[in-house]
Amino acid sequence: MRNWLLPEYIEDILPAQALGIETGRRHIIDWLLVNGYQLVGPPLLEYVESLLSGTGRDTNLRMFKVVDQLSGRMMGLRADMTPQAARIDAHLLNRNGITRLCYAGSVLHTIPSGLTRTREPLQIGAELYGHAGLESDLEIQQLMLQSLAIAGIEEIHLDLGHVAVFRSLVKRAGIPSEMETELFGILQTKDVSTLGEVCTKLGTGMDKNVRQALMLLPELYGDKKVLARARKFLPNYPEILAALDELEVVAMELEPLVGTLTFDLADLRGYQYHSGMVFAAYSKGCPNAVALGGRYDEIGKAFGRARPATGFSMDLRELVGLVKPDPYPKGILAPYKKNKVLEKKIRQLRNEGQIVIMELPGHEDDHDVSDCDRRLVICDGVWRIEKI
Repeated sequence: MRNWLLPEYIEDILPAQALGIETGRRHIIDWLLVNGYQLVGPPLLEYVESLLSGTGRDTNLRMFKVVDQLSGRMMGLRADMTPQAARIDAHLLNRNGITRLCYAGSVLHTIPSGLTRTREPLQIGAELYGHAGLESDLEIQQLMLQSLAIAGIEEIHLDLGHVAVFRSLVKRAGIPSEMETELFGILQTKDVSTLGEVCTKLGTGMDKNVRQALMLLPELYGDKKVLARARKFLPNYPEILAALDELEVVAMELEPLVGTLTFDLADLRGYQYHSGMVFAAYSKGCPNAVALGGRYDEIGKAFGRARPATGFSMDLRELVGLVKPDPYPKGILAPYKKNKVLEKKIRQLRNEGQIVIMELPGHEDDHDVSDCDRRLVICDGVWRIEKI
């Protein structure tokens, strides 16, 4: 019998982990709410065009697709909730000022994004729309670090990058879009030898400074010295200088809040829709980033209303797996009796947050299975709790 088997990288969530995930979700969402982020709940299923708007080829490859039996159009199961939040801001809320949104829900991936990852992450995150300044970048980054702390993640390593550096070099050199995509993939893997071959393929028409800058990008990874080296060897384009200034300011603000902080000017994760600073948080014992985010001012164009935007997201299922789980709480066993005083006592305990499990007839000796370590007993006409 193989009917009970699940697809690869899809798994059930058992009670202790499920409770940990739900508790973490509540605490993080509560924190986002008191910071002014309003909760939204986008649908799991939408037309493909809406889900892919402004996100690029990567999201298309990660998305499960089905045919809508009502319209005959292609629909997709969301692989990322960020475009959905952008659509809600652009079309449904349609505010002129600053909008803060948060969300939590399952997304589905055709292939896992890492060897240890599920194909059904529980994505939780926050997005800020309508402000293009560095202050909103800092707000989102600090909120991400606070959310990780709430989830129990300690000793965070923060990695900062800025896609404007690469975008500026590509634009100034007039590199065609197909070659830009190839360069993007090479820089992600930091394949220096292939990068050299591609730069050579681009020919003598490319500015020598741009070629040298592209070759240097994979090496611009590390501590604060990276920014000094970038200022010295990268072209003095206004966009690049502004990006380096932003990274320096943000690093000064966030350094006291993290264990370690580094820069990576070749990190183009989410390049298809990110337009400015990008960041990733790492934790001990996890090979993948535990949280990701960045600025994506251009995504709103796909919905007919370009708005400055920045945000972060993380997989709550993965976070809970990194923290030692609390044991599932034990309950109080109550006898099965038609007794108004007993019923009132049970309601009181449950209102206080206590787990009270009714002992059904014929199963009076099953209290171990019920995960109870106490029971209600009557003593001198009063219902009291005693240990089992």
